[in-house]
Amino acid sequence: MPPQLRHAALLLVLPLLQSCSTPGAAGDAARGPGGAERGDGDAVPVLTAQVEQKSMPVTLPAVGTVEAISSVEVRAQVTGQLSAIHFAEGQDVRKGQPLFSLDPRPFQAALKQAEAVLARDTATLRNTEAQEERIASLFQRGLIPRDQFESQQASKAAQEAVVAADKAAVENARLNLQYTEIAAPISGRTGALGVHVGDLVRANDANPLVVINQVTPAYVSFSVPGRHLADIRRFQASKPLEVTASPDGDGSGPAERGVVSFIDNAVDPATGTIRLKATFQNAGRQLWPGAFVRVTLDLTTDPAAIVVPAPAVQVSQAGQYVFVVKPDQTVEMRQVELARQQGDEAVIASGLAAGEVVVTDGHLRLTPGAKVEDRRRGER
Repeated sequence: MPPQLRHAALLLVLPLLQSCSTPGAAGDAARGPGGAERGDGDAVPVLTAQVEQKSMPVTLPAVGTVEAISSVEVRAQVTGQLSAIHFAEGQDVRKGQPLFSLDPRPFQAALKQAEAVLARDTATLRNTEAQEERIASLFQRGLIPRDQFESQQASKAAQEAVVAADKAAVENARLNLQYTEIAAPISGRTGALGVHVGDLVRANDANPLVVINQVTPAYVSFSVPGRHLADIRRFQASKPLEVTASPDGDGSGPAERGVVSFIDNAVDPATGTIRLKATFQNAGRQLWPGAFVRVTLDLTTDPAAIVVPAPAVQVSQAGQYVFVVKPDQTVEMRQVELARQQGDEAVIASGLAAGEVVVTDGHLRLTPGAKVEDRRRGER
């Protein structure tokens, strides 16, 4: 490059280097808009709550299934044509109420036939008894041999057995005639009908005519972890354990209250749970057989539980923690041990004391030592 051109390029670059090395440039870069210094740090708005010590129930949550306290599949005991249905499907029935009628005519004819056979054989028995008396008189006088007398006695005994069999046949025919009228064996609610008028109903068919479920009272079957079995047995020994069941999945609906009436005799090795049943009066029929319900088993009451709102407890890789607000309005990250959660409240086993203040909302912007301000104070 010619010396003249090098000299001109140097004159153009020199002012640029001087502007970059100006003492105020770095200071301006450290300032935000308007020249204000960064890093002053405003307080983080949060919501807080005070740690309370109060009485709290000790409960076990579970999901249960409603079961009918008694369920009967109604079947015919004789084969015949269905002539009448005396109820509507889904109707409540009482024990002994007529449900179905079969055509009774074949069974009436069978009964008359059995009675006629009985009458015939009874007449034959009377004649045999009269002959036996005459032969006995002749035998005592020595006019007939012993074998003839004993043969007549055997004939009489055989005829007596025939009459006894005829009486049994009459009773069986009479019973079959009674079976043509099918009554409700229990009180309860009927399900869907499996037959219609005119169908040929077979005795002890695989498909029932109708199923009756007794829904008042009702069972709720549920399982809890087997590790709680010792506590369940210990608390049940002192008083009946109460159970609350909510038919709504979110637990917002009206709850039914019952008591534990059954504890299974073994822990399920596949799941590690123990099965229990609770009995509910179910007067309002909120619990329906087959439905899933939210169940809460009340074990006892903790009179001095340390309680915080459930959102205050957060989870990290190191475990559960809360942000505790110190008197200088800075926060401390503290590890806690959660005993259980009761609805919207968490019971703390260790790590907190009554009267302390914890953050319940705004955790994402917090770090240990950060300054905080309760948003509710700003609103006031």
